[in-house]
Amino acid sequence: MKILVTGFEAFGGEKINPSSEVLKLLPNRISNFEVVTKEIPTVFRRSLTTLFQVLDDEKPDVILCIGQAGGRREITLERVAINIDDARIPDNEGYQPIDEKIFADGENAYFSNLPIKSMVEAIRKKGLEAMVSNSAGTYVCNHLMYGLLYYINQKNSKQIGGFIHIPFIHEQVIDKVNVAAMDLQDISKGIIAAIEAININQEDIKVTGGSIY
Repeated sequence: MKILVTGFEAFGGEKINPSSEVLKLLPNRISNFEVVTKEIPTVFRRSLTTLFQVLDDEKPDVILCIGQAGGRREITLERVAINIDDARIPDNEGYQPIDEKIFADGENAYFSNLPIKSMVEAIRKKGLEAMVSNSAGTYVCNHLMYGLLYYINQKNSKQIGGFIHIPFIHEQVIDKVNVAAMDLQDISKGIIAAIEAININQEDIKVTGGSIY
């Protein structure tokens, strides 16, 4: 089996993006998966063009997209992507969509079909903070996750895929006050554990992953 793992280029004034840095630390094989990696531009439409091309070329069984969520403490497994772009800041080509649908013929939302709760538990067993997130935002991360799940739905594919948000790494918060960060090696350990927990023929575990607010 093959897994495609993607990360983003740096954006928003940051010099690095931990989601692309962690790709460099992944081995060529994890559990039963051959690992293929790809850096994605932090640009609304071009991110999907890049993703769809590598999906067509590589035909992976599993797709795991990774993005930076500066300010979050935990590695967070995203449950859902919504059909809206509403950018707080411009992307890396200066485009800033406001209240725009990603695909006019798409559903209002698509849910990840990864075993996200099993993946959260696997990360926690490594001694790392992890949780289910119920919002991937409305920036390029949500755009990419939605586009991935739209692609799978439109192709009526047996592929499974979803999105993980990771915190800043320590190098990024030196000039920031009271902002959470995680060691890059620990993030890599968490991503590997999450991938090891993926079994495409097994249902997700039934444990709480909800939130009050």
